[in-house]
Amino acid sequence: MAPGAAGGPPPLRPFGLRLHHDGRWSHEGQPIAHRRLRERFDRSVAYLPGEGKFVVTLRHFRGEIEVEEAAFFVREVDLAAGRLRLSDGSTAALAPATLCLSPRDGALLCRVKRSLTPGGLLARFDRGAHAELLQAVEPAPGGGFALRLAGRCAALPECCWRRV
Repeated sequence: MAPGAAGGPPPLRPFGLRLHHDGRWSHEGQPIAHRRLRERFDRSVAYLPGEGKFVVTLRHFRGEIEVEEAAFFVREVDLAAGRLRLSDGSTAALAPATLCLSPRDGALLCRVKRSLTPGGLLARFDRGAHAELLQAVEPAPGGGFALRLAGRCAALPECCWRRV
């Protein structure tokens, strides 16, 4: 059955919706001011591995979105469990080795949803989650810094703390 035929999903097309690197949404260049609509978009972001595209789905509508940097945002960090709560409402284990800094503005990024694509998808820490994570950083015995999560210490990648 062809896409869009009765019973199949409608064809996937971009429709001007953009998720900016800092979590703002815009449509055809205009900011989306309605808070509840932005929150609904945040919760409905999904990645389609077969197509390599990000989409939002609202009821029967599904549309491709443009993602500037990260499609998911870390909203909370559970230090005791080593888990993250993401903007789509899901949770993910934090893999400290995937932490890096955004080349745009130095914000903290990590890789999540590694089962969807090799290497995973980028998630950007919002300010509160970034501050929560910093509470778990401590000097490492041999130099550098470590992250204490779920009762264990993991070395922080050098790119997270060394200035070039």
